[in-house]
Order: sequence, then C-alpha cells, then structure tokens
Amino acid sequence: MFTKAERIISFRNLRPKKKDGFLKVISIFSFLGIMIGVATLIIVMSVMNGFKTDLTKKILGLNPHVVVQSNSYKIENKFEEILIKKFKDIIISRTYSGEGIVVSNENAKGIIIKGVNKDNIEKLNFLHKKFLKGDLKNFEENSAFIGAELAFNLGLDVGDKINLMSSVFISTPLGGFPKQESFLVSGIFRTGFYEFDQNLVFLNLSNALSLFDKYENDQNLEIYLKDPMKADKYKTEIQKLNQNYFIYSWSDLNKSFFSALKVERNVMFLILTLILVVAAFNIISGLTILIKNKTKEIAILKTLGLSNKSIKKSFFLTGFTIGLGATITGIFIGVVFSLNIESIRLFLSNSFNFELFPSDVYFLERLPSEINIYSILIVFIFSLIISALASYLPAMTISKMKTFRALKYE
Repeated sequence: MFTKAERIISFRNLRPKKKDGFLKVISIFSFLGIMIGVATLIIVMSVMNGFKTDLTKKILGLNPHVVVQSNSYKIENKFEEILIKKFKDIIISRTYSGEGIVVSNENAKGIIIKGVNKDNIEKLNFLHKKFLKGDLKNFEENSAFIGAELAFNLGLDVGDKINLMSSVFISTPLGGFPKQESFLVSGIFRTGFYEFDQNLVFLNLSNALSLFDKYENDQNLEIYLKDPMKADKYKTEIQKLNQNYFIYSWSDLNKSFFSALKVERNVMFLILTLILVVAAFNIISGLTILIKNKTKEIAILKTLGLSNKSIKKSFFLTGFTIGLGATITGIFIGVVFSLNIESIRLFLSNSFNFELFPSDVYFLERLPSEINIYSILIVFIFSLIISALASYLPAMTISKMKTFRALKYE
C-alpha cells in the first residue's frame, strides 16, 4: 500500500527539526486530543453499557416478565390452568398494586402497595435471600413486608405496627376520610434497588383488595420466566389464547426508561465525538504548516521523479499515523479505566469528600462498567475515519503546488 520511500518520508515528517518547534507542539496536541477523546468515549460507553445491564438485571429480578391485565373481564382460574399446562416452565402469581400512604410514629410517606397471593409468594425468586429480617413464612393475614430504606426512614423494625391508607375514601358523618388499616411488619427486605427498597410494601392479596375496595376481577396475573429475554415471544403466544386481556412484557412496561437510556447514550456519544473533531482540526493545521515548511523538499522530490501521488500518500501517512497511534493509546487507557472504574470512583469520592453517582439517584450501589467489543470497534473505526479525512484534505493541496515556483522562491 505504501512504498519504502513513502514510509521514509512520513517517518522523517514525524520527527520535525528544532526550528519546527511550533509544529511539534501542534502534533502533540493532535495526539493528546484524539487519545483523550477515544479514551473518554470508551469509558462513557462502558459505563452506559454497565448501567443498562445492571438495571436490566434488577428490573428482571424485581418485576414480572409478563403481565396479564383484565379488561373488565375476570381472569378465570381456568385461564391460569391453561397457561400452566401450555408453558410448564413458568411461575404465575395473582397480584394487585396501588398507591397509598404508610403512617408510623407520626411519620408518613407515599408508597406502592402490592398484594401477592400467599400461596405464590414463596415461589417468587426475587424475594428469596433478600430478607434482612423476617422470613417468607411470616407472610400471614394482616402482615406486611417493607423495604429496608423505608424501614430506616420511618424507624421501623419487625414486630412494629403500621397504618396503611389507600386512595379510597369512605363516607362518615364528619366527611370523607381515606380508608386505612393496621398491619404488622413481619419482614424487611433489601433488593439493592433503592427505588424499591424505599417505596414498596407487600401485603397479602386479600388484604390489598380489601384496602382498595377491589374484587377478584381486578387482579392481574404476573408471569415469571426462566429466560426473561423470551418475554415478547411468550406475550404473543399468551395473547393468542385470549384476546380479551391486555398482555405486557417487561420491555413494554419499561419502554420509556430504556428509550431514555438509549437517547442519553447516543447524545453522550455525539457530544464526546466533538473532542475527536477538534483534534482532527489540529491534524489539518499541523499538516498544512508541515507542507508549507517542506515546500523546497517537495519540489526537489518532484524533480527527482517522485509522483504527486506518492508525495501525497507520504504526508497522508504522517497524519494518519498520529491518529492511529492516538486511537490505540486511547483505547488502552479507556479499557484500563473502565476495568477499574469503581476503584477510581471510590478514590475520587474519598479524596474530595464528594459522593459520585449516589445510589439514591442512580439506583446502584456501585458504578458498573461493561466493556463491549462492538462499542470499542465502533469508536476505533470512527476515530480512524476522522483521522483519515483530517490527513487527506491537507495532502491534496500538494498536487496544486508549482515545482518551479517553489524552487524559485527557495
């Protein structure tokens, strides 16, 4: 692709003379700009991939994979039996969820109340090994399981009593009051998902229906799969069995969340590529100055018989080599940082006494990172394309140079 003469000329251009000190500075800034841009892109892409993977795992661990909701039609037990018979590897739970308020020790907080059938709760994997105190066996009538963050904020422990208020109002001689019932805290769980630990309360299904004045036809079916990634396939098959129900997969229920995450990832990628574009302008400036400074040498090479194409290729190789070296170095630095991102976060947090990525905002106890070869390949190719374009444009000006005029002025 490149002849020996072209490689020699390119190598000499990469080692400017002392009088070309400014040119050397531009080359260094070009290298550093592309290196930093590539490294930053790798780190950001890895963290975003880690966020998506960790949050997906938590969502799949805490939410049903497929939900069957009634549309003014009661979900018959026969339909549940058909599902169990047709799909033998699923777990089904009848549930009801609603918004309410928990009151304890003169403190109150808005929560999500979820009613679960006692016979099914012990089958659900997402609560196993999640308990700090209590046990699934304690899930009796008039008992409640609450999240660890909620228990901490309200000063609750196993054995304490709480009052739960629903959005249903009951009429009294003094006016309307929200319906409320008392429950015994029989378990405290920690899922690791701050939003759940702060806002979720489990009740026995019959208690939840009573608290919200609901009936059997208001129940939903929550289905848990061995392979959650096949949820859309199961959704389609279940919908064929009964067109009167609304069927949702976990991806449907969290579509806005994942869409927002994808948009944020793409926007970050576009913003950070501006660093590479700025660095590319440094390559353009450096090569333009180099060509101007090498006018006499270029003229001599032409008179010796070297073609315009070979001279352009040698200067193109000079700029592209800077871009290639910076890209490889940037990828190496980005991968190293990504592999040790949590240690770096802790170091910065301890050094500056400032918590980076707090768990109450990002729902994660640690900063995740997932290195994706496909993402690295995209960054690598994109950086090389920018470097190639930045090297090509100045090199094209060589063909417009007049050999005799260059020698005359020199």
